[in-house]
Amino acid sequence: MDPRLELELKQELDLDRWNCQWINGEKVTSAQGSMTVYNPATGEAVGRVPRGDGEAAARAVDAASAALPGWGRLTAVQRAAYLNLWAERIEQARDQLARLMSREQGKPIQEAAGELDGSVQFIRWYAEEGKRVYGETIPGSRPNQRIMVWRQPVGVVGMITPWNFPAAMIIRKAAPALTAGCTIVVKPASQTPLIAVALMELLIDTGIPSGVANLVTGSAAAISDVFLSDARVRKISFTGSTEVGKSIMQRAAGGLKRLSLELGGIAPVIVFPDADIELAAESIVGNKFENCGQVCNGINVIYAHETIHKELSERIAAQTRMLRVGPGDEPDVEVGPLIDREAMLRVERLVADAKAKGASVLTGGYALLEEKYAHGHYYAPTVLTDVNEEMDVMKEEIFGPVAPIVAFSEEDEVIARCNATPYGLAAYVFTRDVSRVYRMCEQLEFGMVAVNGTSLSVPQAPFGGIKESGTGREGGHHGLDDYLELKYINLFVEGKGDERWVTIGRKSSPGHPVPGPAGLSPLLSWKER
Repeated sequence: MDPRLELELKQELDLDRWNCQWINGEKVTSAQGSMTVYNPATGEAVGRVPRGDGEAAARAVDAASAALPGWGRLTAVQRAAYLNLWAERIEQARDQLARLMSREQGKPIQEAAGELDGSVQFIRWYAEEGKRVYGETIPGSRPNQRIMVWRQPVGVVGMITPWNFPAAMIIRKAAPALTAGCTIVVKPASQTPLIAVALMELLIDTGIPSGVANLVTGSAAAISDVFLSDARVRKISFTGSTEVGKSIMQRAAGGLKRLSLELGGIAPVIVFPDADIELAAESIVGNKFENCGQVCNGINVIYAHETIHKELSERIAAQTRMLRVGPGDEPDVEVGPLIDREAMLRVERLVADAKAKGASVLTGGYALLEEKYAHGHYYAPTVLTDVNEEMDVMKEEIFGPVAPIVAFSEEDEVIARCNATPYGLAAYVFTRDVSRVYRMCEQLEFGMVAVNGTSLSVPQAPFGGIKESGTGREGGHHGLDDYLELKYINLFVEGKGDERWVTIGRKSSPGHPVPGPAGLSPLLSWKER
């Protein structure tokens, strides 16, 4: 049977289709039993995965460590062939994978399909970029000295990925790591492990050498403990909360492990009076309610200049009211559920706090509980005005379908308000004033700034934040650099005769060096050195 068709049929019928880990190129179950994965749109079980532990993680690290030398010795062209074949297989199974992702994560199928399309772009871009991992030749200080700088793979990488973009977050880490010559162990989020297992199966199907790519599911604490304590794991890449990221950084310091951390953010968007208001409203709604607001660089607060505050608020509210909410597999649904009950309670708390402190609700502001939504975690897309800094929605990452709108009057004022946060992932600006564009980009303390648009993730650019939003980058050659080490080579070549003396500013003859500066020995030939 065609493997893509088999994937589709079993995905439809078998809860245990993805009940495995991948270690050393083989499917592995767990003696600890399985974890059930539920659809946040319906509450129904959609699959099971092994309840893996530290022992499984250690076996995966063993396999990755054993495979590292051989994988690193392959040429970039050879590694690219595996990556391109992986991309091809994902494309072939795109529709089935999108349905699987929608079931376990809740996002609309069209969003899931778009995530897979973007993931394929990342794989293909890095397959090519790996062919441009150049070294350097540096002029020596002596005639017989040759200096080179090589770039070599970091080593085994432990990857801990989140549930909000369960395909993209794996691939944005795995593609540059694999093309650099690293081997990997992936630990996906427990809420969304099925798409991770499916993607790993497609990678293994390419014939990639055993042990190069591994995946373990189960206890985050036990698996991360192995990543942090095993000296063979030279790098950890984590996407998640700032709190957990800080803990990883503290523990990784004991082994001086390399880190890439993409953490929380409170992303502002600033709309000036000269902006295209229609474009701003459409872009803001598209960004804010994508994935039910569960996006790390998603807009957290909207700053509207006081002269356009009313118009912009009305446009955003009108477009928000038109959003169709429901299960991701229903036609034309634009907003799915929140990931779980805890996320729902968090959004309810934030909105209740804002209302209690004087916020006005233009639309939404309540959980969706009628029959269609009764078994899921749905919250009506919400727009708030009359928002102030005392409200929790201004201090915390919302991670839900709530858009607070705040008025401002002066440019310096809004810059100061945006920067008054420990986070620094992304910011957005809408204006037609070129001078203002430069001022805003220079003064906003964020790792990424988008102007007159709200889309940031592309393969060729470095995605990541500053301050407490993390360290390291995903995307671009910068993302590849994060998986490479520099090695300095200092080579002395043999010459003929005595002609290779080196002097400082004075003439000498072969075999008779002139003494160096006072107090220093004469410079020596390569033979004497």
